[in-house]
Amino acid sequence: MIPLRTDVPVRRRPRVVWTLLAVNTLVFLWQTSLGPRQSFLLAAQWALLPRRYSDPAWALAVGLDPANHWPLLTNTFLHGGWLHLIANMWTLWLFGAAVEDRMGHLRFALFYVLCGVLASWAHMAAYPASTVPALGASGAIAAVLGAHITLHPRSRVLLLVPILFIPLILPVTTWAYAAVWFGLQVLQGAGDLLMPEMGGGIAWWAHIGGFVAGLAVVRFLAPPDLPDPTGRGP
Repeated sequence: MIPLRTDVPVRRRPRVVWTLLAVNTLVFLWQTSLGPRQSFLLAAQWALLPRRYSDPAWALAVGLDPANHWPLLTNTFLHGGWLHLIANMWTLWLFGAAVEDRMGHLRFALFYVLCGVLASWAHMAAYPASTVPALGASGAIAAVLGAHITLHPRSRVLLLVPILFIPLILPVTTWAYAAVWFGLQVLQGAGDLLMPEMGGGIAWWAHIGGFVAGLAVVRFLAPPDLPDPTGRGP
């Protein structure tokens, strides 16, 4: 399922979303300029390695500081490839602009950073001994999706569903889209925990934790009883 657009009007310029798009893109362009060794060192130092915090002796032995918690945030600005970056940035643009419009710039920035860190904690809780660098904005963006369906519960999203070579365009409620997406994350995350040898290196539990964090945190930063700009009411 590829979301194409939503029907929520945006009244203010999403300056924080624009800034996040720019920063993530510039960081990725910088990543692509690095050599193999520099890329390895970047991932080791600034991506999220859960064992760094669950096993401080190991971290010190390999030259990592277990007291440095910046990677809980910095990993959300690193990406593993163009497709990874584009998918995340498109989803952020699609759902984030309306969330920022309702929250306001400062509160949305705080929301994004806080939920990105909580998503990192969820990943660490699921894989405490992992030495595979986790990186990407997916957890924070999952939180944005959670905030979007909370603030705009009657909104709709236009989906592109490719069936073989036939592109199917479907308008569905954003809640339905989010429910299917979240269900897939839970199924794949549970399978990854039960059969880790079959895992594809995707931080499913960062997605799950980010989404749940978004549902919870948005209620403190932007109460959902404001008028819905879609005009459909609560």
